[in-house]
Amino acid sequence: MPNVTRIAGFILMGLSDIHELQTVCGVFFLVIYLAAIMSNFLIITLITLDLKLQTPMYFFLKNLSLFDVFLVSIPIPNFIVNSLTHKNYITVLGCAFQIHLMTSFSAGEIFVLTTMSYDRYVAICCPLHYEAIMSFGNCVKMVSISWTSGVLFGTVYTTGTFSMPFCGSNVIPQFFCDVPSLLRISCSETLGIIYTSLGIGLCLCMSCFICVVISYFYIFSTVLNIPTTKGQSKAFATCVPHLTVFTVFIATACFVYLKPPSDVPSITDRMFSVIYTVLPSALNPVIYSLRNTDVKCALGRLQQNLCQRSLLHLTFQNISQWCSALRFTTKFCNF
Repeated sequence: MPNVTRIAGFILMGLSDIHELQTVCGVFFLVIYLAAIMSNFLIITLITLDLKLQTPMYFFLKNLSLFDVFLVSIPIPNFIVNSLTHKNYITVLGCAFQIHLMTSFSAGEIFVLTTMSYDRYVAICCPLHYEAIMSFGNCVKMVSISWTSGVLFGTVYTTGTFSMPFCGSNVIPQFFCDVPSLLRISCSETLGIIYTSLGIGLCLCMSCFICVVISYFYIFSTVLNIPTTKGQSKAFATCVPHLTVFTVFIATACFVYLKPPSDVPSITDRMFSVIYTVLPSALNPVIYSLRNTDVKCALGRLQQNLCQRSLLHLTFQNISQWCSALRFTTKFCNF
């Protein structure tokens, strides 16, 4: 048996080897991260506080925003710190934790997007039974299954990956830990467990993809039979954003995780990893929410309530100051 050195940690390459460019990338990603976090938290706040947004579609959308917040918060803050401090080391435990969380939230987001396609199918194809089928209890069950299934899949995926021994080079040609990069530095002769995990993930993704395709086949068939152009436009307006988000997320995820590992990693692989981890979380609020009329109205009502409360607070503050001044004047006159 040849002597091998067990790896205790990994070196993340990042997007550039030049320190100045690393700093620029860190600042740039910090701006994108803050924008993604603030926009998603704004959507979560609006849906939670506004009573007119308490519908199944926005309930699923709130959970999608939660997944986006968690998904972008796993690799990006670590990448920002590494870029600004120029320290790219991560322990094996930290790498396993990162892969588990990213896989869990990615799988959960796919399940929620699939559930949202079913919600649109029921709303357009079975409108008379919509309230009965998409009741609050059923929506909670669907979302709970999405979260639980994501965590279970992440556990299986991470366990299969880190059941392999790693030796030799400890350099990961990505700005976060991912399975294709770990396969390059594995010294295991049998990869049955990891290929089983990949097979399970592929089956789940294909099942979700098929469900979405079937849902939209019936949706488009029903929409095209609507007699008025206005009705067709309104139906398409509720479906096209979801279909765009789902397509971008699935396409980039398949390129990152299903692409055969190469001996010489390219900058294209890293750029698609950036798109997969950052772009959906940053664009989902813009594509799916902030251009929605109901969300715009809810944002206007929230701003109006905040302005009224601020005005009321200032009014009470001024009255309190006037009363204090009046008491002081009365005491001074009595004196």
